[in-house]
This record gives sequence, structure tokens and C-alpha cells, in this order.
Amino acid sequence: MCSLALFPPPLPSGQTTLCESNNQLLSGTNTEDRLKQQESSPLSLYFPRESLKLHSRTESSSKAAFLDHSETLWMRSATAWRDGGFTGLLNEITNSNTEVPKWLSVSSGCILALLRRVSSFHGSLFPHLTLSSEDMIAEFSQVLNWSDCVVRAFAWHPHTDKFAVALLDDSIKIYNPKSATTPTLKHRLQRSVAAVQWKPLCASALAVACQNCLLVWHVDPCSLSTRPSSGCAQVLSHPGHSPVTSISWSPSGSLLVSASPMDTAMMVWDVAAESCVPLQRVGGGGVTFLSWSPDGSHVLASTPSALFRVWETKMWTCERWPCVKGRCQSGCWSPDGSRLLFTVQGEAVIYGLTFTDTPGVPTCTSKGPQAAAVVADLSETTFNTPDGDIIVGGEIQCLAWDPRGERLAVLLKGDPQAAARPAMIALFKTRTNPIFELLPCGFVQGEPGAEPRLMQFHPNFQHGALLTVCWSTGRITHVPFYFLSAGVPHFGLNGSPSLQRPQERPADFTNQSLFTELIS
Repeated sequence: MCSLALFPPPLPSGQTTLCESNNQLLSGTNTEDRLKQQESSPLSLYFPRESLKLHSRTESSSKAAFLDHSETLWMRSATAWRDGGFTGLLNEITNSNTEVPKWLSVSSGCILALLRRVSSFHGSLFPHLTLSSEDMIAEFSQVLNWSDCVVRAFAWHPHTDKFAVALLDDSIKIYNPKSATTPTLKHRLQRSVAAVQWKPLCASALAVACQNCLLVWHVDPCSLSTRPSSGCAQVLSHPGHSPVTSISWSPSGSLLVSASPMDTAMMVWDVAAESCVPLQRVGGGGVTFLSWSPDGSHVLASTPSALFRVWETKMWTCERWPCVKGRCQSGCWSPDGSRLLFTVQGEAVIYGLTFTDTPGVPTCTSKGPQAAAVVADLSETTFNTPDGDIIVGGEIQCLAWDPRGERLAVLLKGDPQAAARPAMIALFKTRTNPIFELLPCGFVQGEPGAEPRLMQFHPNFQHGALLTVCWSTGRITHVPFYFLSAGVPHFGLNGSPSLQRPQERPADFTNQSLFTELIS
């Protein structure tokens, strides 16, 4: 099995990863070297934190300044129902004991106390329900340290070179290297953006996961407007389905799925009809992360609890996979949709599942419960560098697999309280056919003081793979990995590297496995 002990040591201070060439990661020390490597890839961007204006006041904090305190009880009750639902109405009646009959005030107080006890008990079963909306997004986001990150979401268009960037001030900018216009998307409901994703087979539709709803922007790529009207955005919402922490389009673009840790149902949206179908199963306490397989046959759905589900999309049945320690943190699919790699919170390993041509049935030669295999060990490893010892490894934030299936990027959380345990991107060489193989490639590092927060592969890079990295400093860079795909015939010595057979699994992980319970 592949492990960090087989990796070359991290770069010394001042060195930056530029690209991969001839099976080696190349580094440089100055801006000229970095710009030279960016000639065949999109330009880097930089967003200074000081240039982004944050929302200084929430709507609730300014409510009292405009509230007419001479309103009647019924008007205040209507406002409380609109803002806080049934609980808000009970609270308003309880606090208005001088304006309502005593029996009504006492009854409302008793019901309110009972609801709070039930809510407290429910919160003890699912602690994430006690978090605020922003804390909940930060907890389940694929972005490392989302609440303090300048770039909160990033998405390449699946068919062109343009991409969308969601920033700390809740604005979204769309960049196209071939266009001088940079549209900026703003909407009153566009708060706490957790994810963005372009609709496949469409030039203009961008889905945005927000605090209270989903927005689907329709931005004409031929328009010269830099501030599209809010009328260009569809608002999709469902009671109890907020905050939205993850979204995923089907490969055909016909359906959109969304997830919220507060809602045990995964929503399947028909965006054109602005309607949704909830897919709900008992257990889990919500849905946190979604990933649709490239072939459209499966959807990975993580929950806040120690289980996740894999839905097949023909009959919409699912497999239930309990985890050993914590929740499923992240996952990614192979290009053909036959293999799923995923990580579990609190563990430093990558698991793998293989699916047959029959939707929903994992490959397994033995009878009985199927198990997910450990394919990589990323336990903490100490490297000796000119700057001293550096500890790399541990818990994994997210995974990214390039569309050719030959490079796997793993974002390691590190420890923000320890300078010697930085967040780091570990890069693997991979192959899925005829057997699955992993081989260490190296670490991707940015400028001094910068740590990776978010990453994504370009969907159509012609010369190998292109990894876009959003850094803690507000900079976005693109790291190209030049190689010829092993999936096509080639001649000469500069082709895709021949991958060695992975080593045997260490004894420590021999008995570590996850088990599935097939549910129709």
C-alpha cells in the first residue's frame, strides 16, 4: 500500500511547485519562473483580504431599529410566525402575557418548554444541530477553514476555460481568459456561499449553494454586462432545507441534487420546472456532501453521522455504509464511475470501493457483507528538511481526481496551531485499468506562508492534468502536470510513467474495513 513514507521530502522554504515534467515535480524560487510555467495555463489571480467588504450587520440586528412597537398583538404574532415559525409564535404569545388570556400564555409557555426539551434531546443525538448556519457550513465544507477563507468556492466550467470564484464578501466573479469582461454576481439571498458548480452541456447556468436557498444563475456568455441583474437568478428553496452545504449536477445536466445537514432528505431538483423530489432514508441526521459519478450511475451522499449512502440513479435505491470512526468527509469518482475513493473523519487513510456494471452492486468475490479496502495510508510522517523537521499527514480534508484518472490530489488538514504541521497537498500517480494502482509523486506547495484551502482539476486540460489551488493568502494558482495519458497508445520515452505494483497492506490496517447493508 502507498504511504507518505515513500514521498520525497517537502520543498525548502522559498521554493514553490511549478509543474510536473518527465515524471518529476519541478520547483522555482522567483516570479519569473512561475510566470513561465503559467504560459499554457490560465492566469493566476490574487484577492487581497482588505479589498473585500464584509457584511457588517445582519438583518436580525437591525430589525429593532425599524420595528413599529405600537403594532397589535396579531401583527406581532404574524411577524413572529413568518420569522421564527411555530416556535417564534409561541415565544411571542408567552412574552405578551398582559395582552392574552392567562391560560393561553401559560399553555404557550409549557408547549415551548416541551419543544425545547425535545430539541435539546435531538441535539444531543446530533450535535451539529446546535451549530449556527455559518458554523455548520464551516464544519461540513470541503474548503479548509472555510469561515476565514478568502476564496470560499471555485468551479471550472466543464467545457470551456472559464471558471467561477466565490469570495468572502459573498460575491461571485466569472473569469474567462479569452474575455476582457468579468461579470460579478450579487444577490440579496446569496449569503454564506458553500459551493458553486456549472451545469454540464450548458454555457450559462451556474448553481450556487447558499445559507437559505439554492440560486441558479443564467449568465449570457456573450453579454458585456459586468453586473448581471438579480433577475438572472432562479431561487430554489424547500422548507427545512438550509443551509445548503453541497450541490452536484448530473452529467447530462438534467437534474441537480442538493444537501443540507439540517435535512435528512437529499433533494433532487428539476431546475427548469423549479420542483424537487426529496429522497429520504432513516438515519444519518442530515446530508452533508454529494458527488455524482461521471457516468451518471451513482451518487455519493455523506451524512453528519458515521454512515454514508451510495444511490444508484436508475431506480433510486441506495446502499448504506456505516463507518468505523466518524463521518465520510470527502469522496471522488474514477472517470468511468467504476471506483469510488473516500475518506473518513478522524482517519488518515483513503478507502476504495469498486462497482460492477450492475448499478448498486459492489464487486466482491466472497459471499457475505462487502467491504471497502484501504488503498493509501497517510499517517503522520516526519521529513528532514533544511528548515528543520516537518510533519506531514493525518486527517484528510478533501480529494480531487483528474478527469483522465492518472493524478489524485489529497488535501491534508495539518495543524494550524503548529508551524511544523502545515496543511499540504499530496499528489499521487494513479491507474485504474487493468488493476487499480497508486504511486507517490510529491507535494504541491505554494509561496512562503501560504497553505492550500481548496483545489480542483481542470476538466479538459490537453497536456495531462491541471490542478487549480486556492491558497490562504487569497491567491489562485494553476499547477500543470505534463504527461501522455496511459489510456492512449504512444511512442518514445516521454509517455505516462509505468506504475509499480502497490506494496502489501500493513498489518495495522488488515482488519480495518467498512461494511454495507443493501437497502432497496
